[in-house]
Amino acid sequence: MATTEHPPASRLRAWMLEGLSDMGKGSTPTAAQPEQPAPVHKGQRWWRVMCLTGVDYFSTLGYQPGIAALAAGLLSPIATIVLVIVTLAGALPVYRRVAEESPHGEGSIAMLERLLSFWQGKLFVLTLLGFAATDFLITITLSAADASTHLVENPHLTGVLHGHQVLITLLLVALLGAVFLKGFLEAIGVAVALVGIYLVLNAVVVAVGLWHVVTAGHVVTDWTGALTAEHGNVFVMVGLALLVFPKLALGLSGFETGVAVMPHVQGDADDTEEKPTGRIRDTKKLLTTAALIMSGFLIATSFITTLLIPEKEFKAGGQANGRALAYLAHQYLGGGFGTVYDISTIAILWFAGASAMAGLLNLMPRYLPRYGMAPHWARAVRPMVMVFTLVAFLVTWIFDANVDAQGGAYATGVLVLISSAAIAVTIASRKARQRNWTIAFAVISAVFLYTTVVNVIERPDGVKIGACFIAGIILVSLLSRLARSFELRVTSVTLDDMAERFVRDIASRKIRFIANEPGERDAAEYRHKIEQIRADNDITPQDDFVFVEVTVTDPSEFEAGLTVRGEVLHDRYRVLTLESSSIPNALAALMLHVRDATGCIPHIYFEWTEGSPFANFLRFFLFGQGEVAPVTREVLREAEADRKRRPRVHVG
Repeated sequence: MATTEHPPASRLRAWMLEGLSDMGKGSTPTAAQPEQPAPVHKGQRWWRVMCLTGVDYFSTLGYQPGIAALAAGLLSPIATIVLVIVTLAGALPVYRRVAEESPHGEGSIAMLERLLSFWQGKLFVLTLLGFAATDFLITITLSAADASTHLVENPHLTGVLHGHQVLITLLLVALLGAVFLKGFLEAIGVAVALVGIYLVLNAVVVAVGLWHVVTAGHVVTDWTGALTAEHGNVFVMVGLALLVFPKLALGLSGFETGVAVMPHVQGDADDTEEKPTGRIRDTKKLLTTAALIMSGFLIATSFITTLLIPEKEFKAGGQANGRALAYLAHQYLGGGFGTVYDISTIAILWFAGASAMAGLLNLMPRYLPRYGMAPHWARAVRPMVMVFTLVAFLVTWIFDANVDAQGGAYATGVLVLISSAAIAVTIASRKARQRNWTIAFAVISAVFLYTTVVNVIERPDGVKIGACFIAGIILVSLLSRLARSFELRVTSVTLDDMAERFVRDIASRKIRFIANEPGERDAAEYRHKIEQIRADNDITPQDDFVFVEVTVTDPSEFEAGLTVRGEVLHDRYRVLTLESSSIPNALAALMLHVRDATGCIPHIYFEWTEGSPFANFLRFFLFGQGEVAPVTREVLREAEADRKRRPRVHVG
């Protein structure tokens, strides 16, 4: 249905739009703007993709033990065990189910989208996307800021780099964007190397730390004695650990991105897009393996850091503040190993934004362009990488690359997404009549909702930042939808046999259509309509007409195919019926299709709509109808630049 000739794209533009987002499969380009097909992405082994999500998940070891020590003190190991139980018994089962229900990477947002339609559904999805953007973008900026903190605080570099943390953070964010501009597969390769080295170094630190705990027996007795003296009995300890659990919620990050990058999991050779059995199975392996690895490290690291590091060193200004494991590496393995560990920690913290960037590149192109709430190029990877990188620059500048200032927003984004996922799988289980799973997931949902509420009360800045992202996304989305209002957004036109016969017959004469808003659809309605059109346009009784009637389905939808059905009513009147989200777009698409199929210029006749032009435009924008005639003409003008080839619109 393309109607205009476009000049050849420049090399820069071709490079920017090369390969539409391979994480956004299933999106169909609009008819007015055809695209070159994206190269088929064959996927990667699940353990390689796990490393991409792991750079976010595993990198929290750089600061999670310190956060746990500050939040829980001597109770840190017990509070961490509570976190691990919630991870393995709550988040992991939830996201294994999400992988089953949404195997193309849409995640829990797509599951919840199915529950609501029309504009309330779109606004609900935009709200969740706002929290997802909060989570992913703050992951990028917080991790880069923490990496720069490790770099600045290194004993060998602090004299040179002190005071330049914001500049270093911006540079790290820019380097991350450059990796994704080069290509996503390169990002996976880098992630595998970083995660492998980082986990090995952490295993060495944990082993040495445990050896010191075992050989210095008094350390354990001193800890248990202090714990008992401070908190009394086990029940009080567990209760307090549950209370501080929301402060440890950063240790739950990584699950949403684990599902978001599902399309990059290779799966089996016989997988299909409709039934990717191998991809689902391997994604479950990815999620389970990552959770087990992280759980083991969280318990071990919280134990050794609590027992081996003096409490004062965890506080602001202390040598272990934000770098507890690095402190132990220097303390027990020497400056050489400690420096290597620092470099590895800095590298993985910097690259932790890769999994977040991957999640953004998967989520946004799946929703916003389909809603008409983003420019058409938003389906391409490289332009979106540049947009996200610039937003990350802004966030870094606003928060002055301060890790603590961004922690509340990060935790809020993580918890809202996990809570929404838990609610989504609860509803899915209920619809599947799985009573036991419904009860289990409902309990998990309650736990995460409680954690989210407590986190919001204690750290309201997270909601404020999330609200800014949500407001920004909604504003930009609505402005984009407004700017694209007159875009021809019908992806295809299909006529049934009767409709084809009507078009062939009328093509032998002058092609005339009458746009009719269906009412009672009795003989009098069509007779009066023809009489009105003849009188308004001075057409003779010998001229032939075919009626066109459009029924609006979901006006909030943007792109869709068009099916045209023909029928004869009252043994006399030929009628083409269509269903679409927008009457003007459907009529314009039909006119262009008839012109291309017959080689003749069709004419379509309207009556003027009564009422305010502005009110009618709002009706068109929100509900797909309104002042149909001028909007149809405007859509045709946008789609066909050549006036001689443009279908004719008559209004009387």
